[in-house]
Amino acid sequence: MDFNTIIQILDSAVRLMTPLLLACLAGLYSERSGIFDIGLEGKMLMAAFTAASVAYVTGSAWLGLLAGIGGSLGLSLIHGVASITFMGNQLISGVAINFLASGLTVLLGQKIFGLGGRTPSLEGPARFSEITLPFADSIRNAPIIGPIYADLISGHSILVYIAFLCVPLTWWVLNRTRFGLRLRAVGENPASVDTAGVSVARLRYAAVAICGILCGIAGAYLATSLSAGFVKEMTAGRGFIALAALIFAKWRPWSALFATFLFGLLEAIANRYPNLDIGPITIPSMFMNALPYILTVIILAGFVGRAIPPRAGGEPYVKER
Repeated sequence: MDFNTIIQILDSAVRLMTPLLLACLAGLYSERSGIFDIGLEGKMLMAAFTAASVAYVTGSAWLGLLAGIGGSLGLSLIHGVASITFMGNQLISGVAINFLASGLTVLLGQKIFGLGGRTPSLEGPARFSEITLPFADSIRNAPIIGPIYADLISGHSILVYIAFLCVPLTWWVLNRTRFGLRLRAVGENPASVDTAGVSVARLRYAAVAICGILCGIAGAYLATSLSAGFVKEMTAGRGFIALAALIFAKWRPWSALFATFLFGLLEAIANRYPNLDIGPITIPSMFMNALPYILTVIILAGFVGRAIPPRAGGEPYVKER
């Protein structure tokens, strides 16, 4: 394997990890506030459909992005009302959102476009184009640093760079702001936050809304950047992989970056080498394609007991009278 091949695999890994990273950070905000959300998959799917539909009709990827965020926020509001206002079971609410998005996107897609649940292909300004960073072309031929900058760092859509900027931003919000301190506190001991005169419901709704925004960006990226339109079940379990990465990262943003890159790298290797030859052994394509999901099972089996979630996670807060 030469250096250029390694760069190509890493470049593919960056593109594939982007929706996982956004979804993982989305779950981090929600679960840090005490609201478990396994509906990340459904929010991403709804966002992908609304983003692709609006981008096709308007010819604008940016309007598609706003529509994707809106579609995801709508499901986030449903989850918030069910989990916070009506104090329902958060896991059941998340499962319901996944089923709702899975069926509704196909139904609306067939009703609007008549293409079996998918949208027409996106072209031109309806998709986010790749950005060439300054001096990328001039230093491309420089040894080592040239390909790294020109082919790995440069050449991605703006949503990729937004996803990476969200990592330090999330760390700063959670660890250096009053809002972040209260958000983490409400996930550990909501009664103490309530005693201090801060609304537990308001903080949790804010976290659920941030979760919806990030899932919206992730879904829009899938439909308007990584792909050229919406197809049925195009999220392909990425929401559940993001949850596994969140557990693996122990609800920390910088660790989430590493965890999602690991998943993206495995998928990139599987795409690059569908039938991997290791000496006399040939690993079939079916196993290679299943690698990210196998890792998900391993992480859930091996880290669930070790990774300690927020203490108040999954439990509705009932205010004492």
